[in-house]
Amino acid sequence: MSPVTAGITGIIIFLILLVLRMPIAFAMALVGFAGFSYLTSTTAGFSMVAKEIFSTFSAYSLSVIAMFVWMGFLAYYSGIGSRLYVFAHKLIGHWPGGLAIATQAACAFFGAICGSNTATAATMGAIALPEMKKYQYDTSLATASVAAGGVLGVLIPPSVIFIVYGTATEQSVGKLFLAGIIPGIMLMFLYMMVIYLLTLRNPDLAPAGVRASWKERFQALRGGLGEVLVIFALSMGGLFKGWFTPTEAGAVGAAGVLLVGLLGKRLNWKRFSRSLLDTTKTTAMILLLVAGATIFGRFMAVSRVPFELANWTSSLALPAFAIMGVILFIYLVLGCFLDALAMILLTIPIFYPIAVTSLGYDPIWFGVIIVLVVAMGVITPPVGMNVYVIKGVAPDVPLETIFKGIWPFLAAVIVCVIILIAFPQMATFLPDLLGK
Repeated sequence: MSPVTAGITGIIIFLILLVLRMPIAFAMALVGFAGFSYLTSTTAGFSMVAKEIFSTFSAYSLSVIAMFVWMGFLAYYSGIGSRLYVFAHKLIGHWPGGLAIATQAACAFFGAICGSNTATAATMGAIALPEMKKYQYDTSLATASVAAGGVLGVLIPPSVIFIVYGTATEQSVGKLFLAGIIPGIMLMFLYMMVIYLLTLRNPDLAPAGVRASWKERFQALRGGLGEVLVIFALSMGGLFKGWFTPTEAGAVGAAGVLLVGLLGKRLNWKRFSRSLLDTTKTTAMILLLVAGATIFGRFMAVSRVPFELANWTSSLALPAFAIMGVILFIYLVLGCFLDALAMILLTIPIFYPIAVTSLGYDPIWFGVIIVLVVAMGVITPPVGMNVYVIKGVAPDVPLETIFKGIWPFLAAVIVCVIILIAFPQMATFLPDLLGK
């Protein structure tokens, strides 16, 4: 069988293994090893697997993942998320739908020191859902708004998905972080607009809360937002200025969150040890995915499937935006079945050469678009990781109820993607400014 046929066969076998519920990392590694060995030799296959696994787990560049993941878990266990929500609640909680709108702001601020969609959704879900329930918010709107707000955790820097994308494509992580700021803020306001329009149409969905005094608002500002701004400015500001490498920026951010937790006496030994344990588990999972995807990518390279697909795409009598639309549609469909991180690692070797090399799109802009489209998968059925996280936080709420409220927020993400396609400068402006 020809290399291309072997590559296509490998992809089909990989999909079958996913249906059989084999872990994605192991499925990619197994198919990659078997396919590479078939097209080269078994000895070369074993050598490649050993080399890629060792290089992945020993790579200094990937230690940035552990740092930012730990930073997020420290923020989670030290209660920073709850203080952020209190500030947002005091500021706009008296508006119709104000608690849900405040949740989006809190998710954005928490995402600035977290970098994980599931951690953001879990943190804000535990804090915001009881409050919205107390004020008799519609259950579907309340749960869906938190699940959707978790997406902001992977768009606003720091973002683990941006780190993995940057590593896989050899792009600057700092520039990717900068590129995510404006789209992340835009998506936050689109979410807020969705909530406002829904409550304007039906005020019973989200009754207005009690107006806080300005004194209470300033107190909440000091106790919540101030900490986040200082940590973000120190960590991300140092990265953007070139003072720190990405790994050092993550370490500085984690140290800042740790210091805030210790000084505020909100981080005891039990919470600290749990943050380390969760960081170890999450980092190991991510590195296994990276190693599996790298092995699978080696197989794809020798099979020449990505190159043949890129050549075929270039020969189509279609404008570049139409081909990009097809790629984004494929991502949207895959997002219904695959985890966001696994999908990026699996598809980048195939679609990156098409979008960037053949069609000439900006790799930084493409990274933001891909993160946005992949993020749709965490709120769409049947996988919808954020929805299942919220289900865990609110076990009495049926999954159907949460998914029912997701569609307006999904529309907001689609609008955000369309705006970025029409105005790519919204993603590239800050990275270009940094480059100058």
